[in-house]
Amino acid sequence: MQVLIMVLNKTNYLEDIVKELNHCKIRGATIIDSTGMAKILTSCGEEIPVFGSLKMLLNEKRPFNKTIFTVLKDEQIPIAINAIKKVVGDLSKPDVGILFTLPVNYVEGICLD
Repeated sequence: MQVLIMVLNKTNYLEDIVKELNHCKIRGATIIDSTGMAKILTSCGEEIPVFGSLKMLLNEKRPFNKTIFTVLKDEQIPIAINAIKKVVGDLSKPDVGILFTLPVNYVEGICLD
């Protein structure tokens, strides 16, 4: 088992991602609002590199990200990743988001059948 975590910068993709995961029979994800470190540093007056400052000005209307996480069987991970990429495209492009997995050694309270 693994937990798949997606920090989504382009929040307009959220509904389409959830729909695509559902079509792939992947359910039970949790979605929370999140904020990037650069936004916090900027709001408390901390200096960040000039390119980061310019990027923050351009993205001022998007102060939050959405973080999606779900516990999946190992064989479901590539299915979920493909579903997300089908919606967002190339994750190596700037400002799309990040996607990663972590191993889960124990889980209780969910059915993974």
